[in-house]
Amino acid sequence: MTAPAAFQLDPRLEADGPPVGDLPLCHLRLVDDARFFWVVLVPRRAGLVEIIDLPAADRLILMEEIAAVSAAVKVATGCAKLNVAALGNMVSQLHVHVVARNPGDAAWPGPVFGVGTRVPLAPAERDRRLATLRERMALS
Repeated sequence: MTAPAAFQLDPRLEADGPPVGDLPLCHLRLVDDARFFWVVLVPRRAGLVEIIDLPAADRLILMEEIAAVSAAVKVATGCAKLNVAALGNMVSQLHVHVVARNPGDAAWPGPVFGVGTRVPLAPAERDRRLATLRERMALS
């Protein structure tokens, strides 16, 4: 009998930005784009493509983690709207985007995906966002 496959983060998700930390189910990453306060949750389970691929108990945990991360982003940014999406058209590994949105932002009112050119975060702003998320999510 072979051992189950180990979780591996898709290199494209890894390249999107720095790690924030690990929640009970998900690995959390900050997307390196100064235009949006944007994070990605990736369930640490091998071979997942769709939310329905998770066992029922893990789906419940995922929803709670999405809610907790969304609340942290909302408080941190004071945004007018949160966009939450699990698209997977470019990267099939299951991951969920949480993006703070405001009227007049670089993609408003449309989706952020594929709009314009990513603007890397200044190191100080990247560090501030990471510290804020880690504090609000109680991650070290």
